[in-house]
Amino acid sequence: MIYKTKGVCSTQIEINVNGDTIENVKFVAGCPGNLLGISSIVKGMKVDEVINKFKGIRCGSKQTSCPDQLSKALEAYKSLKK
Repeated sequence: MIYKTKGVCSTQIEINVNGDTIENVKFVAGCPGNLLGISSIVKGMKVDEVINKFKGIRCGSKQTSCPDQLSKALEAYKSLKK
């Protein structure tokens, strides 16, 4: 799945999910070290667990963040599965 982000430095998130487990996440653009760290942390985690941990996180004065955008991408993924 490719998710176009909104309101953050990263332009999109590429996500591979197997069942309800995240296999791989790749952020395009943004803060490389932080986003590589997030991608590494969520690998092998359940979709709902990542949504619960990252939803609502803000970046400074922005209304969203890259982790929050990942949670929105995973919610969109779940909607598509239904």
